[in-house]
Amino acid sequence: MSTTGRGGSAAYQVLARDLRTAILQRRYADGTRLPTEAALAQQYGVSRQTVRRAFHDLVAEGMVTRAPGRGTFAAERDGRYLQQFGSIEDLMGMSADTTREILQPLRPGPHTEAAARLGLPDDTVHTLVVLRRHSGLPLCVTAVHLPPMIGARLEHVPELCDATSTSNATAVGLLDTHLQLSISDAEQSITAAAADAVAARRLDCTPGDPLLRIDRLYMTTDRTPVELAVSHFLPAHYTYRLNLRRTVH
Repeated sequence: MSTTGRGGSAAYQVLARDLRTAILQRRYADGTRLPTEAALAQQYGVSRQTVRRAFHDLVAEGMVTRAPGRGTFAAERDGRYLQQFGSIEDLMGMSADTTREILQPLRPGPHTEAAARLGLPDDTVHTLVVLRRHSGLPLCVTAVHLPPMIGARLEHVPELCDATSTSNATAVGLLDTHLQLSISDAEQSITAAAADAVAARRLDCTPGDPLLRIDRLYMTTDRTPVELAVSHFLPAHYTYRLNLRRTVH
């Protein structure tokens, strides 16, 4: 019986992540009963205590509810998009229940701020712009900036360069498969921003409306910056949740 799962994550984290993704993808719609502890323990080859730990985390996140004697159920949601992050893998899989539209295929061009944050010697970067929708409504616009050497390596990837691509993959997930070193860290900042004319048109809001700006700088195991993603979200459609744990000795 294993206590570790994919990528070295604890078995309960793997199980919780799989169930979370299934709920976000609506495989377990609001109020749907999840498999029993015994069924999940057998499926994953873990103890029932491991399953209980995964359920405990999902209850704390508001993803499921538990009814003694009845089972565990997908929680009712209010229609907002929920992002729940605890790992880099969660960021790579954040597209679980959204659709993606390429507004600008990956191509090189000048961007002084992005180049500086990526630690580049000049202002040329490769940039991709995508729009994500949730339940058909505009959710966020993301500009992905890559160093030129990495961008040139990805110019043939249809999911990044073909405006007609229907793939829902995230740029960082695709990027990780084309690097010699794995992506291991992400630095994140969250600020408020006002919608400019371009963002307002893309997100179907009014110029000046408040937006939530989330910047993520991804780095490989040797601390080399390989992607800067700048997203603008409509706060009325979006909930962001982060788990914080205290290390107890």
